[in-house]
Amino acid sequence: MTDQSAELEWRDGRVPVSTRFDDPYYSLDNGLAETRHVFLAGNDLPTRFAADFHIAELGFGTGLNLICALQAFRASGTPGRLRFTSFEAFPMAADDMIAAEGAFPELADLAAELAPLWLAGETTFQTDDLTFTLITGDARETLPDWPHRADAWFLDGFSPAKNPELWGEALMAEVARHTAPGGTAATYTAAGHVRRALAAGGFTVSRIPGFGRKRHMTKAIL
Repeated sequence: MTDQSAELEWRDGRVPVSTRFDDPYYSLDNGLAETRHVFLAGNDLPTRFAADFHIAELGFGTGLNLICALQAFRASGTPGRLRFTSFEAFPMAADDMIAAEGAFPELADLAAELAPLWLAGETTFQTDDLTFTLITGDARETLPDWPHRADAWFLDGFSPAKNPELWGEALMAEVARHTAPGGTAATYTAAGHVRRALAAGGFTVSRIPGFGRKRHMTKAIL
């Protein structure tokens, strides 16, 4: 995919942790429940799903957010395809992605559908209900040239304290510029500088209850 790949270790044999950023890829408590709380509910999903609804994401990681969103899209009975575009600087090896996704038995069928595509190194593909694109490289360079606008953003980079590159005001302005009118963004962090950067980009920003040990998270509406 790219010369820059993810460097990780496994905590308790089940949770992948980035050694580059010293941060887990998902909640040590329950990564699936975190995704549903932060990124689905935080973007008013599945209520807002419609044909060709477009989710964009900063930080693809294990692919958990994609699988969780696709599961919710299917369960909602929405016709057409879900569009999902993710920006990732350090893609995870396919075997590691598959192992990480294996931690969530209720996603096993969907994970098994997508596993051959990861093993084949696919970064763009279409299925009966999904159009997927993975854009590798530094999002500060790749997002400005992206020709689309998302209906919902999953802002899922590593902690702002450890990965500040994905949370700067210029990049948040690009997120806003690439959001459809009435679109939303959600993230697990409630850091003040992140909320201010989103607001500066044009979002109406609110701090709402977070998941697990995190007291607050951020929701934004354009």
